[in-house]
This record gives sequence, C-alpha cells and structure tokens, in this order.
Amino acid sequence: MKLLHDLNLWRNGKSGLRVRLAALFLLATLIGCIGPRSSRAQVVAPGDQGGARLSVGALGSAYTLQYGQRKMAGIAGFVDLDTKRRFGIEAESRWLEYHQTANVHAETYSIGGRYHFDVGRFQPYAKGLVGFGDFNFPYNYANGRYLVVTAGGGLDYHWTHRIYVRAVDFEYQDWPQFTFGNMNSFGVNAGLRVRIF
Repeated sequence: MKLLHDLNLWRNGKSGLRVRLAALFLLATLIGCIGPRSSRAQVVAPGDQGGARLSVGALGSAYTLQYGQRKMAGIAGFVDLDTKRRFGIEAESRWLEYHQTANVHAETYSIGGRYHFDVGRFQPYAKGLVGFGDFNFPYNYANGRYLVVTAGGGLDYHWTHRIYVRAVDFEYQDWPQFTFGNMNSFGVNAGLRVRIF
C-alpha cells in the first residue's frame, strides 16, 4: 500500500515534484561521480592521473518553444567541471528574452552530467541536465516555475591553450509539469568556453 502511495506522490502535487526533483538530482550526481575509474592494464603516467578542469563560458541561443510555436533568442552562461577521464558536470543558466511576443519569456537553470572525448582539436560531448524553468505567460497574467529535463550535445573546438569555441550545442528540453500539459522546446547555441584551470 505504501508503494501505491509513493507512486501517487510521484505523479501528483508539490510533494510529487519534490520527490521527482530529488530523484533526478541523485541520478545527475551519480552520473557525475562515475568519472574517476582505475586503469586495468597499465600504470598511468603521473602527469595524466586524475585531476579536473574548470571552465566557464557564454552562449548565444536560438530556441523554439512549443507554447504558441514561439521562436526566441537569448543568452546563456555555463560552468563545466571535467575530469581527465571524460566525465564531468555541467551547470547552465539560459535567459530567452529576445523576440518576445505578448511579453512571453522563459529562463532555465539546470545541472547534470557530461561526457566528452577529444578528437584532435575537437571535443564532442553529450549531456543530461535537470533543473527548473521560469515561464512568463502572455501580458504578465501569470508566471510559473516548472521542472525541466534537458538532453543535449555538441562540439567544442580547441582554439588556444585556454579558449575553446563552442561551435554548436543542441538541446531538447522537456517541461513535463507545464500548466497546459507537457511542453517541449529545442534550440541551438554557440559561443566561447574559457578554461580556468
């Protein structure tokens, strides 16, 4: 009986939202912690063991929101904490404020796992993020905060020792608890990433 009660919490109400957010946060944390792993056959050279790289960046964004099929533009900022073992964590914030109609705009704040690898000067990556989005309805009649689940990926180009060009970054966002039913958005981003250390 408790299991049925927990499933109802998962589907309904603010308690269900808290349970889902906690579960998704734990999943994102687990993905980020899997990064370090041991070598099976060889000793890793001391200069290549462990370690992490911290980067920050800024992006220009172009998105389509399913709510009225709006096409909007905005800016985003992100922080990447990557291990040398290809796994990392990404946190990002996006503000879709340009090309508004009827004062509809959206902001998202997400964190999650990231997988990357190097191919020469290029670094393809995939990411899965979870967070929340603030949505402003037409003519400022209402605004709401909703769960947002994001899947994406892209390609960075290693331009200089510390600067990467984020050539392309694709994202698909799912807003499962949106007021008028499930809402999706998708977009493309481009910008710069600077390695701090």
